[in-house]
Amino acid sequence: MMNKLTSGGNMIWESSRMIMPQHKEAAQRQLKEELKRERLELDDQEKEQIARFMTQALKTRQEVRLRMYHPYENIYLAGVIDRLESLTARFRIDGEWFLMEDIMELSWNT
Repeated sequence: MMNKLTSGGNMIWESSRMIMPQHKEAAQRQLKEELKRERLELDDQEKEQIARFMTQALKTRQEVRLRMYHPYENIYLAGVIDRLESLTARFRIDGEWFLMEDIMELSWNT
């Protein structure tokens, strides 16, 4: 039985199966960039609709469901809006702050 290190084996082809760590990392980075999602740009009317919805949700204390922008994952939030800041265009759910520009979809949580 011949193993990979004995003479007579084709060492040139055996070494081609190995991949250097930096090459593996570069390939993983490239794949991640290919899967990266672009942020959708909302027009002024859509931004205004989101602002009205968020204001109503804050006033009524009704639970909302939001799909948020993330370059690689689907992120969903569900909860009651604790605070809304118009100047900084951010809101708080369960003590954590989020940007209004990251809202991709919104609805009432039923």
